[in-house]
Amino acid sequence: MTANDIEKIAAYINTDPKKFVSDYCLKSGSKLVLAQGADGYCIFWDNLCTIHPVKPRMCKAWPFIESVLTDITNWRIMANSCRGIKTDVPDNIVQECIRSVREHNSS
Repeated sequence: MTANDIEKIAAYINTDPKKFVSDYCLKSGSKLVLAQGADGYCIFWDNLCTIHPVKPRMCKAWPFIESVLTDITNWRIMANSCRGIKTDVPDNIVQECIRSVREHNSS
């Protein structure tokens, strides 16, 4: 997450940016990411994104990020761990969607 993401989310949930980081973030390598709840999902997921208007860039792009779009296997792995990705879509439709998104992102 960027410093701007932290500022926006902290303001949205009415907390100090430092407290937001300590209460709602974890380190992944050298980067801060949103923490997960006990259910393994984003701490801000409650049948919908509770910070949707200010969610970070990575969340806005999700699941159309390069590591997920690399191949259908990655997509299926993420679909099994993310409630927001439909799992009942045939592979050929998912692959066409992935192609379309990648073409759009490269133009």
